[in-house]
Amino acid sequence: MVHAQEPVYEDAIGILRRGMMCTPYMEFMFPRLASSGSGAALEAYAIGSLDEANAYISSPLLGGRYRECVTTLQRLINCSASTVFGDIDAGKLHASLTLFSEASYDEFLLETMFDVWFDGLLDEDTMTRIRSMQRQVA
Repeated sequence: MVHAQEPVYEDAIGILRRGMMCTPYMEFMFPRLASSGSGAALEAYAIGSLDEANAYISSPLLGGRYRECVTTLQRLINCSASTVFGDIDAGKLHASLTLFSEASYDEFLLETMFDVWFDGLLDEDTMTRIRSMQRQVA
């Protein structure tokens, strides 16, 4: 993930600061939980488990960048997620925020974005997959 972000991170965060996001950057700036039937782009950057998501968000570099992106989003609260990302990518953002909020438990920053852009709701598809993974482990 670091290798994917490194050459384009400054460009991606700059675009986000201007109130938009470029679709090709979504998969590695806001990674989501892997799922069967996902496209190659998602699978290349997908998170495989809650433990992996926790390691990502705990990483000084990757977690720091993720928090910087979310902090940047907080400055855009007068816009909707769909305005910034488009409908499809807003759904991807919702899934990513859900994954990392479940993996870290103490990310107030993420909870704020649920309230601002997603009516306080987690992404149901992501939650269903997380519950399924937890049942398989138990």
